[in-house]
Parts: sequence; structure tokens; C-alpha cells
Amino acid sequence: MCGIVGYIGKRDVAPLLLEGLQRLEYRGYDSAGIVVNSPKSGALKMVKAKGRVRDLEARVPKRFAGTTGIAHTRWATHGAPSDINSHPHLDPENKVAVVHNGIVDNASELRAKLEAEGVVFASETDSEVITHLIARAQADTLEEKVREALKVIEGTYGIAVMHADFADRIVVARNGSPVVLGIGEKEMFVASDVAALIAHTRQVVTLDDGEMATLKADDFRTYTTSGTTTTATPETVEWEAASYDMGGHDTYMHKEISEQPDAVDRVLRGRIDDRFNTVHLGGLNLDPREARGIRRVKILGCGTSYHAGLIGAGLIEGMARIPADAEPASEFRYRNPVVDPDTLYIAVSQSGETYDVLAAVQELKRKGARVLGVVNVVGSAIAREADGGVYVHAGPEVCVVSTKCFTNTVVAFALLAVHLGRIRDLSVTDGKRIIEGLRKLPAQIQEILEGEEDIKKLAAQYAEAKSMMFIGRVRGYPVALEASLKLKEISYIHAEAYPASELKHGPLALIEPAMPTVAIVPDDDLLEKNRAALEEIKARSGRILAVAHREQEKADHTIIVPKNEDELDPILMGIPLQLLAYHTALAMGRDIDKPRNLAKSVTVE
Repeated sequence: MCGIVGYIGKRDVAPLLLEGLQRLEYRGYDSAGIVVNSPKSGALKMVKAKGRVRDLEARVPKRFAGTTGIAHTRWATHGAPSDINSHPHLDPENKVAVVHNGIVDNASELRAKLEAEGVVFASETDSEVITHLIARAQADTLEEKVREALKVIEGTYGIAVMHADFADRIVVARNGSPVVLGIGEKEMFVASDVAALIAHTRQVVTLDDGEMATLKADDFRTYTTSGTTTTATPETVEWEAASYDMGGHDTYMHKEISEQPDAVDRVLRGRIDDRFNTVHLGGLNLDPREARGIRRVKILGCGTSYHAGLIGAGLIEGMARIPADAEPASEFRYRNPVVDPDTLYIAVSQSGETYDVLAAVQELKRKGARVLGVVNVVGSAIAREADGGVYVHAGPEVCVVSTKCFTNTVVAFALLAVHLGRIRDLSVTDGKRIIEGLRKLPAQIQEILEGEEDIKKLAAQYAEAKSMMFIGRVRGYPVALEASLKLKEISYIHAEAYPASELKHGPLALIEPAMPTVAIVPDDDLLEKNRAALEEIKARSGRILAVAHREQEKADHTIIVPKNEDELDPILMGIPLQLLAYHTALAMGRDIDKPRNLAKSVTVE
């Protein structure tokens, strides 16, 4: 992985590809490369570079003309970041060029076989195997060559292929890694993410797993890897190119934090039913009788989506009175879980393409489970695989770390909890109470954001810490988990999160003046229990930063957030901790939008 861009048409291709790569930089990467065809000779010309897209651009010759090309940003899996390990990969005769997202699981076996046949590999990557397989295929067409190669590939892939002998086309294929076609006027695009296409076309086709496509300048066709023709109807992307701009902010992360009042307003819009004090979610495909038959809810996600799922499970269990829990999808799919027909499974993913989540969905569907998706990207793989679901409408999220999508996902879970609760045992009075609380969220988030300067000053005091602890109890624990993750992702400060009740069972051994603790202290029925945890930390000379609804006497500093309903308070308490992580990382000079070693959309295991 991580980013693919391709073009075929009449325009000079190199500037288009470089622009597309720049729009995919947010996904995280360590090197980049580009291949174009020579309009006169038909030969392939390639430039690759370790580092950023700007490093690649600096190497591209002024005379690098061509009207067809493919390009790639790589996030290393096999082989260290280097020029030679960058994509695209060419065969020894410089006829075949391939870019690949995903992992070839049987690469070692295939590599050994090819080397025994005399093939010399230039790189350490698994992806180069695909290039050699296509180059050595005996088929007459490029489509057949690619199909022949894919027959022996095990693993995940999103690929784009060029061939000097078939200069009028690009062939692409998908299995577990996104491939999106962009439909233009006598020109065609391909990318792994619609962000690379949106400046040129809003008409897109998203390939399914096991599907391929041939792009020519004036046409495209889709078909399965076995050759059966498929029907592809272009869809219109709702987001515009301006959505991917910084909009006057210094970083995408700051922009996306600041967009949360509007984002939350979007996820609420048109979904509240005041007549019955409930919520209308038309995409669930779950009628009231089916909803009443649910005996358990299992939420699956990874990273930030898992943390949102933990809050969501608490909301559903509390409001709908259905036993609910959340689990990392990467663990669930490998432990041979019991799949209960009375359990509703909910898959959570910002991109809708997270491989571990998608694989869990596919396994659940194979076993006959009902699966809902909670995703941000319309038409994404999980959205298409699920039986129904909820779009969170956060808008494009460009920074590698998620902020507004996390918040909107939790709000979407609150909507789902109200919906299920009102079908079951949530009273009219409580339904109205939660709905009124939901409506307050945008203004309350804006109020928190207006206190950014105070949080910035606090961050400067905590940026010197080598390690930090985050604690919360019940509703506050997932907030602590997410805040801990945000800090370590972008500042690289070691951070751990624990339930506040678990301090005395081990973590208190870590407490000392050099180890600050961030405590989530909502003004609810557990307030005194949380204050007792602060006493334990203070008795051991620990520094405390509290996030609370009122000043906490035992804390060295308190960030005060506005009070909402108890069930919705976790949504608000996470916002200042996003700002804390942001300003801590900023004070340390980190590359906030592209933290080291991370990628935006994790489409490999």
C-alpha cells in the first residue's frame, strides 16, 4: 500500500499524476514513483524516489511527456523504504509496469519459483512478483495476462498495469484493496481513493472484490477475474475538491477539529423525529419486529473506530437495554467466534475499507449473520457488503489521525441507540431528553473550541513528559483510550489508558512527578469514585490534568467542558483532548498530518 493514481487521455500525464499523489499524501507513505508512456516510441519511462512526493517531483525531467501513466505512494511492508523498493515495478525488458496496494501472501513461494526459472528481482518487495508474472504470461491480451497472473496470487491487491505493447489501455484489478475509476470526457482516471480524482471528475465507479477493468481514453469496461462482464453504473461523489483543501488552517488536523460543530450538525440533520421523540435511520434495513428480536449487539472496529465502538456499545446497552460490547476486528476474525443468529453485528470504519474489519464482515456474512456498517465513505466496501447501516457524514478526513470522524461516529451510535431504544424500552421522556442533548452538541463543541488558547498553554507544560497516563471510569474509559491513542500517534509520547478503578491493581506503581495523568471526571453518579482516584494519584506526588464539568481540587489543571446529558458527555470530553494532543505535537515540531510509520486507510493485515 498505500496510494494509486492512473490516467489515460490526451493531457500531459505527469503533472496530473503528481497532483493526484499530492492529494493522497494524507494516507501516509515513505516513497513514491511514476511511470508514463513515450508518445512516440511507446516505451515506458519511470522515476522513483524515497521520501515525499516533492522529492519525486524534483527528479522528474522537464521532458517527461506522455498521455498515459500510473503512479504510487508506498507505505513499506516488504523491504525498507528506498528508491528501488518504491513502485511502480518494471520487468527487465521495461515493457510491464505495475503499482500495487495490498500484500501478496505467497510472495516468497512465487519468488523462489521465478528465481529458479532465471528471473532476477530488483527489489525486496512482494509486489514485484506480480510484474514478473504478468510479463511472463503467454496470453495474447493484457487483460488475459493480468488474469493469468492473478490466478496464482494469494492475498490482497489493488493494482494498475501498463504494458508497452498495449499502449492504448490500463488494466486494473481489486481484491481487498480499493480501486476507484474516474469517468471523464474522453479521458479516464483510476485511484485508490476518490481524493485523487475529485479535482477532475465526480463520476466514479468503485470496483468490487474479484473485479477488473480496462480503461481506454474514451471508454471503460468492467468484468470479473474469470472474464465475465459486469455492469458498472457511475455514481456522483457528494464531496467537492475544496473539501480537501486546508481552508486557511496550518494543518488538516486543525481544520478537521475545527469542523466538528458543522460535521455533527450534518450527522443529525434530517434524522430526528420530534413527533415520537425518536430517530429515523432509513439505511438500517431493520424493521421494528427484527429490532425487537435482537438479543445482543457486537461492535467491531480497529483503532479509533474500536474506541468509538466502545462508547457506542455503552450507549446501546444503556438506552436500548440490549447487551452490547465492542471488540477489535483484528482479534475477532482470528478467534473462531460463535456467530449467534440473534446477535446484530456492527462494523465500524472511517474509510469503509479497513481490511481487518472488511474481512470480519465477509466472514460474518458467510456464516449468515446480520451486519450493519457505520462508515463515512459512501459506496465503500463495507457499506456495500453490509445489510444496512449508517453513514456518519463527517466529510473528507485528510489527516492520518481521525478526529471529526470519531466524534461523528459516536454521535451516529447515539442516534442508533435512541432508535433501538424507542422501539424497545426507552421512554418518551428519555427519548426527548437525549434528542435535546444531541441538538446541543454543535454549539457546545464550538464553545470548547473557543477555549483552544488555554489548552495550547497547557500542552506546552506537558510536552516535556516522556510518558503519560489517561484514566476514566465506565463512560470515561473509552475517552481515555482514544485520547491516549491521539497523543501517541502524533506526538510520539508514550501513553497508556486504564480504567480509573484499575489504578490500585498495578498502574499506581508508575505514578511519580514525571508521569502526568489525564483524568476524565464527568459530573455524574461516579463523580466521587473518580475523585477518589485523583486522591490516590496526588498522594503519590503525581501531576493531574482533569477534564471535568467543574474545577477539581486535587488536579493541577482542569479543562472545563459544558455539561450535556450523562450519556452524551463522552462526546464532548474527547474534544479538548484532541486539541491537547495537537498542541503537544505542535510544540514538539512533529509532522502532525503525516505521523511516522502510520497510514490513513489500513488495507493490509
